Amino acid sequence: MINNPILRSDFPDPDVIRVGDTYYMVSTTMHFMPGAAILRSFDLIHWEIYTYVYDTLDDTPAQKMEDGKSIYGQGMWAASLRHYNGAFYVCFAAYDTQKTYLYQARDIQGPWKKQEIEGFYHDCSLLFDDDGRVYIVYGNTEIYLTELNRELTAPKPGGLHRLIARDREGVKLGYEGAHIYKINHRYYLFLIHWLSDGSGRRVEACLRADSLEGEFIGKDILDDDMGYFNMGVAQGGIVDTPDGEWYAVLFQDHGAVGRVPVLVPMRWEDDFPALGIRGKVPAAIETKSTRPTHKYEPFVSSDDFQYFPDGDGKIHLKTAWQWNHAPNNALWSVDGTQGLLQICSGKLSENVTRAANTLTQRTIWPACAASVEVDGNLLNDGDYAGICAFQGRYGLIALTKEDGAYYIVMKGRPGEADYTIGRTCDQTPGEEYARIPWPSAMATLKVHADFADMRDEAAFYYLEHAEWKQLGITQPLYFGLDHFVGCRFGVFLYSTQKVGGRACFKRFIYHETGVQSRSNGNPHNFHEEAELYV
Repeated sequence: MINNPILRSDFPDPDVIRVGDTYYMVSTTMHFMPGAAILRSFDLIHWEIYTYVYDTLDDTPAQKMEDGKSIYGQGMWAASLRHYNGAFYVCFAAYDTQKTYLYQARDIQGPWKKQEIEGFYHDCSLLFDDDGRVYIVYGNTEIYLTELNRELTAPKPGGLHRLIARDREGVKLGYEGAHIYKINHRYYLFLIHWLSDGSGRRVEACLRADSLEGEFIGKDILDDDMGYFNMGVAQGGIVDTPDGEWYAVLFQDHGAVGRVPVLVPMRWEDDFPALGIRGKVPAAIETKSTRPTHKYEPFVSSDDFQYFPDGDGKIHLKTAWQWNHAPNNALWSVDGTQGLLQICSGKLSENVTRAANTLTQRTIWPACAASVEVDGNLLNDGDYAGICAFQGRYGLIALTKEDGAYYIVMKGRPGEADYTIGRTCDQTPGEEYARIPWPSAMATLKVHADFADMRDEAAFYYLEHAEWKQLGITQPLYFGLDHFVGCRFGVFLYSTQKVGGRACFKRFIYHETGVQSRSNGNPHNFHEEAELYV
């Protein structure tokens, strides 16, 4: 028995499949690299990050944060994950390049072969039909179905192409988030929309047709917020178990922590899907595991940075880590013997969102914290090295240097949420709320994030004489469309005056400070401080 949401962290737009006794889920990773996270489970409620589809996508100047460009709030969105004739397929559109990508692999861990599909297909879903024909379904408000050629590189000349659904007027968000399936000789199209009337929240819908040339007819099948601030549970994939049970893995907006997956039981009534229990998402859910003894790797993790190169000389960080954009591999390194991560600045940056090579991990609802030790002996004047609550409205605590002297500062970005999709990242220096002189080039810094009941705030601390002391303000956080992802912890260095400064980081420690009890269905039963040091 586990409480819903099953994952209390930002894994939006899930699509899920089962291959044998194993479930796989792909999730949107936007601008973060490596990208297109694929998670693995044997029971649908516990998940681990198993692999990524790509290390970097197209290495454009924007993806590498060069020439003042970035892809915040863009990158890959809403991938479709399928398994057909022994091969895995991941298909998605990237909003910065305006391209649609298709990756194929015989093994879920790769290597993945990359190609493009001619055209741009918003929130796309692949359908491999029984006769070998392949289709892509996509769109917003108007949903289209297009047949692809045999090579899956473009629409098939003379192939089927038609509008299969159009949402009614007067909705805040029209049909999108398409997931199409063929089950028992019928076609089922799952969609979401955001109603203006009624509940006024995100709702899951399903339309059914007897053929791809026929009419898709259906209705809304889930309208529930689990009692959480009118945040609807919707958008995701469906999957069956080896025992013939059915589930949907959908997501729910949870404020600044991001969009979190929810597991919803599904049954069939008159060959039509019915979600939930009497139309409601259960607060707690229990499933069968196909491998009950499996030990899952945590999707967030402490790190001692004791990495060593593989046979090709590459360092492979834990799957919990992602860079904020495509990294400059010449400007970071790991000393496994000493347990050090070193980041070097290669450009001037106005603030932490403009910095390259910021290393991030997801935060966890309802509360969590992370700390890191910083060695600033190689900082230049005007450098900032530390740990942050990383999003468009960021907050940070850092060791900095001015006229050869060291200080600890707390900085943040004031203002309200930005709901501009793909807006170029903020180029202002942010607000400095506090500064103290520091007698050393070494400091241990911490961020504590509180998302309970949509508080959405972060507090910042430094360690002095074995005591944590708060510095600066408690920074408000938000979920905005400028980054379009949940808040993360980030380890960073950026320079404001001179490039070439270096910072070393060691002993990154992740704490869950409000962990839900998994022994019963009470969503407010937490235990205190659990350190994830792995």
